[in-house]
Amino acid sequence: MTYIYINDEFVDESKGQVSFSDRGYNFGDGIYEYIRIYDGEVFTAHEHYERLFRSAKEIGLNLEDYTVEGLIDVTKELAAKNNVVNGGIYIQVTRGVAPRNHPFPDASTKPVFTAFSKSYDRPYEELENGVKAITVDDIRWLRCDIKSLNLLGNVLAKEKATQNDAAEAIMHRDQTVTEGSSSNVYAIKNGKIYSHPANNLILNGITRRVIKKIAQDLEIPFIEEAFNLDFLNNADEVIVSSTSVEVMPVVQVNDSKIGDGKVGQITKQLQKSFDNYIESNY
Repeated sequence: MTYIYINDEFVDESKGQVSFSDRGYNFGDGIYEYIRIYDGEVFTAHEHYERLFRSAKEIGLNLEDYTVEGLIDVTKELAAKNNVVNGGIYIQVTRGVAPRNHPFPDASTKPVFTAFSKSYDRPYEELENGVKAITVDDIRWLRCDIKSLNLLGNVLAKEKATQNDAAEAIMHRDQTVTEGSSSNVYAIKNGKIYSHPANNLILNGITRRVIKKIAQDLEIPFIEEAFNLDFLNNADEVIVSSTSVEVMPVVQVNDSKIGDGKVGQITKQLQKSFDNYIESNY
């Protein structure tokens, strides 16, 4: 049996149902998080759930019946029930079930909370050898700092990457690089790491925050400053990061190599430190 979590209950996934009147289904009116499991332990769960509550506040979604610690307990129990040793937990909260109408339903409408788990290994081969990315226009809304369910722009970008045998689509607004379709983006030049500022145009990724911290520990300058496509293409190294892909080297963008087309030394330093961070921060 595989368990999922729906509104305070662990149920067989074959019995898990969500109403057709759920506002997540009708409007994408909700938020989500994805938490990594390493060796049976949750990783950076506090940070993920704190961001979930922040996203909820930004869209006026009342989560007063939940706490960070309570949700961490749910995450751990779901992973244990499904024997997830290495993998992740997806958590989604919508504004609830109500007749389809654009304004928010009345305050008595309860959020719908769901979660599921999956097992998978770390992407060792890609982390060692690097991946290809393409560039696409960033067509998303202007509140990318909210981890909302409105992911159509991201989906279209990722599909274009897939069609071009690439692992990621790096998005830009008028030539200014923002982030990937499911990742943050970094350009490394002259020993310095550049990343778009954590404003409304990007999601301040949890892995991004870890990279910033370990870069500071390594005394590698981490500069939160917008850069353009030309800077990206001429970088010494390029990285994308997320909960799933960790510190992922990009060795090719579109038809051009980044640097010498191999994983760079600063990237390797960050990867090693990230591994150490995992071991010490379950």
